Amino acid sequence: MNLSNQLRMTVYASLFAALIAVGSYISVAIGPVPIVLQNLFVMLSALLLGSRWGLASVAVYLLAGACGLPVFAGGAGGIGRFAGPTGGYLISYLPAVYIIGLITEKANGRVLFDIVAMICGVVIVYALGVTWLKIVTGMGFGEALIGGMLPFLLGDVLKIAAAVAIAKALRPVIQTSEAASYAEAEAEA
Repeated sequence: MNLSNQLRMTVYASLFAALIAVGSYISVAIGPVPIVLQNLFVMLSALLLGSRWGLASVAVYLLAGACGLPVFAGGAGGIGRFAGPTGGYLISYLPAVYIIGLITEKANGRVLFDIVAMICGVVIVYALGVTWLKIVTGMGFGEALIGGMLPFLLGDVLKIAAAVAIAKALRPVIQTSEAASYAEAEAEA
């Protein structure tokens, strides 16, 4: 990867870290786990940037929150959020974005694979998030599922549909800029 393309991808990853933070401000509190848009941007970062750069964008977002910046749901920040009821969901974004990115990298932009990848990502988020919610709150497993997963399923279906449409529209732009970067590097050589 040439320097120009690496810089471009760094900018994209930074942009997605900021979008994930903005998505956390769009929240509806319905219990210990709020409805937020940040997971839409997590999925989009994986679809558009791939496994490594998507992972970088989520890592920057989580690091910013751990350092105390108010980037988590409700304008919260601090490392203590990882020990709270939503900590499992936050940490789950790392493996989820990586797996979504890996699957979509192999799929070459095919919509069905994007959908499957995001479903896999959502399963990872709920597996880690609900488990952590159960541990931290002392809820039974059924209660944790009802409080930490069921209210969000319809929203996740809508987020997946939106992510597919947005990725379809933005992939040509990102791929065109990557192709232009490669052409510039070849012209300089």
